[in-house]
Amino acid sequence: MKLTILGTGNAMVTQCYNTCFALGETEEFLLVDTGGGNGILRQLADAKLSFSHLHHLFLTHAHTDHLLGAVWVVRAITEAINKGKYEGDFTVWGHDTALDILEPLCRALLPQKLGRHFGTRVHFCRISPGEKLHCLGMELTVFDILSTKAQQYGFRAVLPDGKVLTCLGDEPCNEKCFDYARHADWLLTEAFCLYEDRELFRPYEKHHSTAKDAGEMAQALGVKNIVLYHTEDKTIATRKQRYTAEAQAVFTGNVYVPDDLEVIEL
Repeated sequence: MKLTILGTGNAMVTQCYNTCFALGETEEFLLVDTGGGNGILRQLADAKLSFSHLHHLFLTHAHTDHLLGAVWVVRAITEAINKGKYEGDFTVWGHDTALDILEPLCRALLPQKLGRHFGTRVHFCRISPGEKLHCLGMELTVFDILSTKAQQYGFRAVLPDGKVLTCLGDEPCNEKCFDYARHADWLLTEAFCLYEDRELFRPYEKHHSTAKDAGEMAQALGVKNIVLYHTEDKTIATRKQRYTAEAQAVFTGNVYVPDDLEVIEL
């Protein structure tokens, strides 16, 4: 199983793409979030991930930097269907708020020759906390991250080899959600900036955390590996080195601070 990090930045970055990633085994993959625009097409192409092998998309929430790229993904897949280059169905998983925005947006912006596949080949599937989703030999348990800003879902995935990967979305883990992250083999969590730069970037005002905070949380929860993303991009030249060092100072597991398009073997 491979984790391909398609984007690593927060909403307003210009030096990297917005946070989204792919989970895949062999050629098939699950896409989680899509970034804020048609840059997702470039990221997928550069990662050599083909739309013909994409059949499931999980949307964590409806913020622009996570949802708007989905319009382009739906367009690419429906165009491929029309050309006879896509087999099977495509399912978008998301909560009511996200799909109440995305589906009407797709219907309004895409031509009828593409929209005619909605409900037949393209499915907007509403999910709920506690629900178990299945794809690529994985079982994903959906949970509400209890965001204070906007409804947002994460998931705890049991991978085909039995390892556990938890995606927290783009906010720090709420104490009421600790059981979804506890003892995970892989924890994907935001780190808006360094703790030493907190006065500059003010992460707590935005309901975000720092590399130090993420490391302390992972240590307390007995996590084995953490992947830090959804960062600022003003320090991108030194991000990997400095974020890793700050998290490692408080966390005894492995720390990954990926660049866009970096692939991690799980």
